[in-house]
Amino acid sequence: MFRSLVPALAGLAALGLAGAASAQDVKIGLILPMTGPSSTTGIQQQAAAKLFMQLNGSTVAGKKVELIVKDDTGNADITKRLAQELVVNDKVNVLMGFGLTPLALAVAPIATQAKVPQVVTAAATAIITEQSPYIARTSFTLPQATVPMAEWAFKNGIKSVVTLVTDYGPGIDAEKAFAERFAKDGGKVIESLRTPLRAPDFAPFLQRVKDAKPDAVFVFVPSGFGATFMKQFAERELDKAGIKLIATGDVTDDDQLNAMGDAALGVINTHHYSAAHNSPENKAFVDAFKKANNGMRPNFMAVGAYDGMQLVYKALEKTKGNADGTALIDAMKGLSWTSVRGPVTIDPQTRDIIQDIYIRKVEKVDGELYNVEFAKIEQVKDPVKAAKAP
Repeated sequence: MFRSLVPALAGLAALGLAGAASAQDVKIGLILPMTGPSSTTGIQQQAAAKLFMQLNGSTVAGKKVELIVKDDTGNADITKRLAQELVVNDKVNVLMGFGLTPLALAVAPIATQAKVPQVVTAAATAIITEQSPYIARTSFTLPQATVPMAEWAFKNGIKSVVTLVTDYGPGIDAEKAFAERFAKDGGKVIESLRTPLRAPDFAPFLQRVKDAKPDAVFVFVPSGFGATFMKQFAERELDKAGIKLIATGDVTDDDQLNAMGDAALGVINTHHYSAAHNSPENKAFVDAFKKANNGMRPNFMAVGAYDGMQLVYKALEKTKGNADGTALIDAMKGLSWTSVRGPVTIDPQTRDIIQDIYIRKVEKVDGELYNVEFAKIEQVKDPVKAAKAP
């Protein structure tokens, strides 16, 4: 499929037309898994993108903004085909979304060749922004969320850990980042387990954790898989065996947290957004999101898309409505604003997001479960790229 794209894009680029909409319109192609196992990501992100336009209008810098939503079902081949069609047929100015790492990686060559900004609002493997100079990210990276968890664990008496992650880019990032930081502080990872991305059964892996008898198990699973994991964690009675559960916030996803029940109480996790984040911006956002979506609670995926729209709008304001792809991606570098998650900046060197990371504990508040923040690490850059910087 990609081979057939090359001449089409080359021809468009030669004419200076690749990704160019009319002088009046700016088109954003939002590619999300609206169906399939990662559909909660798509549902949250679409809702947030539409809410942003509802609250901020559909015109910015004199340009009418059009949002074109496509369902890739979580399949990278479909993602690539949809991106090609959006660029060549719909002539979008921005590609956005990408619920999983393989989906974002599939589109990177298209963004580069068409010179169309690719705003990654979900996928979290560290290397993604290195795959094209036209990629910017408003979600997070797994090392960004994981290193603070490793630091907290050792400082709080956890000396031995089994890591349990989903076997694809973000999970491998999380496994490596946790192990390296935990070992540096003096801890020991006694076993590293990886579960399949498709239709995972966590039970046999959890039994291996129980048999290993660590102080804690560190877990990463993608958004939407947390409820299944927590159910099986409770069934295996690891908590009764004295094994603490520590995790990234993907596991205690706000979208599913209430469904996990009391088994989730007390879980310590690190992430960049909680629906319980105490700021006027977030309280207004949560209220508006629930009102627009039949009471649905926004999660970190929703915030990634909400800030993705924010980034495009701010870039257009900076360019005074110039929607040329190179002008837009250049305008995105270094942009800062107060997000509903806290202060954020697009790193001008890496085009990743710089943001606060919060340490949270699952608690019951007014009868509902929330990730309640109790500590903060300010303005965290992606540790992988920060380590490479001169």
